[in-house]
Amino acid sequence: MTQQNLFGIDNQLNRLSDLGDQLETLAMVVDFEVFRPDLIMALRRSDGSKGGRPPYDVVMMFKILVIGAMNDLSDERLEFLINDRLSFMRFLGFELGQRMPDARTIWLYRDLLTRADAIDTLFQKCDAMITEKGYLAMGGQIADATIVPAPKQRLKDEEKAQIKEGKSADDIWDNAHKARHKDTDARWSIKYSKAKTAADGSRKKGHVDIAIPAFGYKNHIATDRRFGFIRGFEVTGASAYDGRYLRDVLRKDNTASDIWADSAYRSKKNEAWLEKNGFKSRIHQKKPKGRPMPERTRIANAKRSAVRSRVEHVFGDQKNRMGLFVRTIGIARAKVKIGMVNIAYNMRRLIYHERLNAA
Repeated sequence: MTQQNLFGIDNQLNRLSDLGDQLETLAMVVDFEVFRPDLIMALRRSDGSKGGRPPYDVVMMFKILVIGAMNDLSDERLEFLINDRLSFMRFLGFELGQRMPDARTIWLYRDLLTRADAIDTLFQKCDAMITEKGYLAMGGQIADATIVPAPKQRLKDEEKAQIKEGKSADDIWDNAHKARHKDTDARWSIKYSKAKTAADGSRKKGHVDIAIPAFGYKNHIATDRRFGFIRGFEVTGASAYDGRYLRDVLRKDNTASDIWADSAYRSKKNEAWLEKNGFKSRIHQKKPKGRPMPERTRIANAKRSAVRSRVEHVFGDQKNRMGLFVRTIGIARAKVKIGMVNIAYNMRRLIYHERLNAA
């Protein structure tokens, strides 16, 4: 490559910086090296003494997964963009002409993390980094869950019955190739949308309740009220009851004890657990069965909604801007996919707060 071409690349990179390269900002704000020890432990790669092509750097590969999570990119699309975009090359530390990971290598790396069950450790490491930067979990916690869609399965009635019995894909299908492409962990659920009511409680004209079937998984999360970071998460099938996983996503290191959540989380069992563990329940009250909602309860729920609704912005960002969708098979891989999106969201949230503090 001529010297003139090298100068041209430098000028192009400078131009990208002037235009606001998001990946350059990400590299400056997030210390990706904090993930290295846990990645090395999870992957347990060979030291290269037996020869062969040396493996790619573990942190660089993790950064590729972050890019994919932020932009809903398939492994094939990631391979293309890593080779195509200067901003991607700079973020990953590549130069023109270097050998770069292909789609198969990216898939294998993610699969190794899945087999090592490393996503919880990586998420906690990201949270620790955020805390060390001064963003402590403060102001209480907001819990909620959302359905993450997955490709719908075309199954016979007897196959559905066997899945409900807890049988694995290998037990249901003799054809190994077919079994590998059947997701027996994702579940169907119904998303309800209530018709809006007038101030007097009557239903507005033309407004009706609707029920929408959905297939996939659920992302259960808890955010801190002060900064809006995801502080805990769990992944289940879409049919899982939200309230059952409240204790799995809450943290005890938040500076406040208040817990906000919608009425799906209110139960005697959850209320007793919250009280026993020093939490203060601000969970929505349920409407009395067969009776209108008392005015006092309606006003109290409305005040709680002003806080609780903030968690919806997290899901909106993940689905609309990050395109969250599970294309993998099985809950283990789905958890890595959703966990990486939760990590990527927190990194983007960290950039937002750092810019706010710098202004």
